[in-house]
Amino acid sequence: MTEKKYLKWYNMVGYGAGDIAGNVVYAFLTSFVMIYLTNTIGLDAGIVGTLIAASKLLDGVTDVFFGNLIDKTKSRMGKARPWMFYGFFGCALTLFGIFAIPTDMGQTAQYAWFFIAYTLLNAVFYTANNIAYSALTSLVTKNSSERVQMGSFRFIFAFSTSLLIQSITIGAVDALGGGAAGWRNIALIYCILGIITNTISVFSVKELSEEELKESDENDEPKDDHLTLVESAKLLFSNRYYVMICVVYILQQLYGAMIGVGIYFMTYVLHNKNLFGVFSWAVNIPLIIALVFTPNLVARWKGMYKLNKYSYMLATVGRLLVVVAGYMGSVPLMLLFTALAALGQGPWQGDMNAVIATCSEYTYLTKGKRIDGSMYSCTSLGVKIGGGIGTALSGWMLSLSGFVNGDLSVQPESCIKMMYFMYLWLPFILDLLITIILSFMNVEEANEELRAGR
Repeated sequence: MTEKKYLKWYNMVGYGAGDIAGNVVYAFLTSFVMIYLTNTIGLDAGIVGTLIAASKLLDGVTDVFFGNLIDKTKSRMGKARPWMFYGFFGCALTLFGIFAIPTDMGQTAQYAWFFIAYTLLNAVFYTANNIAYSALTSLVTKNSSERVQMGSFRFIFAFSTSLLIQSITIGAVDALGGGAAGWRNIALIYCILGIITNTISVFSVKELSEEELKESDENDEPKDDHLTLVESAKLLFSNRYYVMICVVYILQQLYGAMIGVGIYFMTYVLHNKNLFGVFSWAVNIPLIIALVFTPNLVARWKGMYKLNKYSYMLATVGRLLVVVAGYMGSVPLMLLFTALAALGQGPWQGDMNAVIATCSEYTYLTKGKRIDGSMYSCTSLGVKIGGGIGTALSGWMLSLSGFVNGDLSVQPESCIKMMYFMYLWLPFILDLLITIILSFMNVEEANEELRAGR
């Protein structure tokens, strides 16, 4: 039976543009906040790491909270779009605040400024915007193929934006005045770009009515989906596939944070900070290529499970070869194997939102409740815990290894060894762990068995 189509190509493109906005926040923050704070503002990497970790404790419950709010929201714009639209204005304001710390303040005040802006960005505004954006995958279409296509379009824009930001930011900071002024100016440009593209994305799609979303088999009885926060949380964590996705998402963001350490690796190990932009091409271009073909690959493999599992095996082998090439000192081989790893990571990035939608369907089939907004809390939860703790860990590990603050050309040998571990070994270990978890994430088959038994 052919599934009903809900979207045109321009709806999917418009939706995908929302990840331009998401990544002028996320890619910019994770790639450059630590080096901005240590080398421009002069803050201690270890203290910054501790502040980020403390921030994670404060915003640990807001993901499920905002997901629950989205599920309960009723407006002319729908459930998710209002949160996505208004949330980004706060994202822009707090992102600019992080990269506009006054240099003439006392250091204690600078730490406080960063902590407040960082916590508001992650705990409130990015959470509301990102969960709503991800939840739209389930709210604007019920077609599984369209959900995969939406994910592919989304992450094509995401990785293209990451590529652009990682390639041009260092040069742009210098061109816009250098130092604190350069960082402040580029942050302002990124914030304006984010507001524009987020607005385009919000108004490119329209949410389905609650009646259409709840259409099901004739024998199904109507269910009361108005749940309390505690009830939603219990439903989420009773779904083993939700827990798996949360863990994978956290590991992915930890991976991204360690790749972000590349700016230090290029500066102090390879002695060419501009190589960071070159390596971003080796990461993002293969990801984009993989995303283009992901919908066809999902159709050919008749589902997402095997494709995700075997492609991540390829990614793990690729990262192991990056380790070998790194110790050989061969930049060309490092670039080649980095690209191979990224190619293997691409399919999961493209169909991840569709997997989450399938995971939400599993909760409906087993518990009779729809909690689509809450289900997508795993995306924000992963970004905040994984990305935040990853950035905190990078600060702690650099500090413990003897990193010297300031724009120096040489760091202690202990610090150089730590950079090898962080940039080469940890990404391999994280990819291996993700591969193991994905080998157990066959939620599609579980749903088929549940439907067959009804």
